[in-house]
Amino acid sequence: MSIIDQAGSFNLGDHNVKRLGYGAMQLAGPGVFGPPRDHGAALAVLREAVASGVNHIDTSDFYGPHVTNQIIREALHPYRDDLVIVTKVGARRGTDGSWIPAFSRDELTEAVHDNLRNLGLDVLDVVNLRIMFDVHGPAEGSIEAPLTVLADLQRQGLVRHVGLSNATSRQVAEGRGITDIVCVQNQYNLAHRADDPLIDALARKGTTYVPFFPLGGFTPLQSSTLSKVAARLSATPMQVALAWLLHRAPNILLIPGTSSLDHLRENLAAASLVLPDEAIEELNRMADIAA
Repeated sequence: MSIIDQAGSFNLGDHNVKRLGYGAMQLAGPGVFGPPRDHGAALAVLREAVASGVNHIDTSDFYGPHVTNQIIREALHPYRDDLVIVTKVGARRGTDGSWIPAFSRDELTEAVHDNLRNLGLDVLDVVNLRIMFDVHGPAEGSIEAPLTVLADLQRQGLVRHVGLSNATSRQVAEGRGITDIVCVQNQYNLAHRADDPLIDALARKGTTYVPFFPLGGFTPLQSSTLSKVAARLSATPMQVALAWLLHRAPNILLIPGTSSLDHLRENLAAASLVLPDEAIEELNRMADIAA
């Protein structure tokens, strides 16, 4: 048994995956743009993640662009049968590294084919529609048009499953009227818990929730509280933040990203971290700590 088996597993589409996965975004250069500083290290991180039992990798062809998918292919192709690669479409990169909505039929179709080509796949396991009404967080607006394009590509056999990223509860409900939504990927962590009701609603339906930025947007006081809890447990703040997310709900899958082997090992070790009740209570209160 690998250490990440201790975190358990959950269904993602038609696969059962380990709850601790890996996010490939940080394998690109600064600002998720251009090549990595150390190409060999990027390959090594991916190979060690999979060797450690990770069978869920999150990526996108707009990371780089194209960079992370090409590195994933170089490091891991031909892929293990149980490896699930989840990608995203709905954005493109400007020449200055900016993030630009890409919701048209042609843009979404091209993005799916780019992901297939750069990953070396005939079909994509899961494609998340990245909703870009506001690049900084979920914002209301109809997703019928772009999601219908993905549903068409799904019927063509290019996409197995569809998910949503940066989505509101209303958009999840709208999406379910168009195609089966197997996962939702939003920002969520100890300090930013607006998605609490959505997570619970998805859990009741057996739908996966994938939080990103597990340490994003903390105030100094919140960071200090987390660091104190981590010190008492002889763990890192990231390990405690990840362990809390695993404790929060059984449908949560984690995709911590790093370009460092040491940080990868630290992150995966969070699967074995047991949080005492008093630590959980203290961590739960972090969302209420004023800036």
